[in-house]
Amino acid sequence: KTVKIAVGAMLTALSLVLPQVFHLTAIPQVGAVFLPMHIPVLLAGFALGPVYGAVIGAIAPVASYFITGMPSAARLPFMLIELIFYGLSSGIFYHKLKLKDKKFGTIISLVLSMLTGRVAYAAALIIAGYIFGIEAGGIMAAVTATVTGVYGIVLQVITIPPVVYTIKKGGLLK
Repeated sequence: KTVKIAVGAMLTALSLVLPQVFHLTAIPQVGAVFLPMHIPVLLAGFALGPVYGAVIGAIAPVASYFITGMPSAARLPFMLIELIFYGLSSGIFYHKLKLKDKKFGTIISLVLSMLTGRVAYAAALIIAGYIFGIEAGGIMAAVTATVTGVYGIVLQVITIPPVVYTIKKGGLLK
């Protein structure tokens, strides 16, 4: 449990630092393009399981908002929901559904988690618009966010499986 807390703290810190590193590039909308906060949250689900993944997914955007002002207050609730689902679903698919034991299980878990997070994000936008009357853009905002974040999606697919493999090889993942 101590190792999980320490790794969770490191991944939470990484979820705050990594976006700042990307913002140093001065690329417009770099967070929306490369999705740097998603990487540590997804890794938390893979490395620590669904509960830790969901908790880190909840902490990361809120802490980032209070420390850096990003994401914006208007985007925060939607990103919060999305990241909770990323951390939760990567842990569920990988550990609870035992995809870690299957060939290509990491990639399958990752893709399913990314889909789950985006569906949750879209559902939150739709609910905000139709039930609460909040102008959030609905399904088109989710599609736009996905298209804008295609480089981030590619980055996740390229970086996360080797990191999970390394963590597993190192003995953290059982």
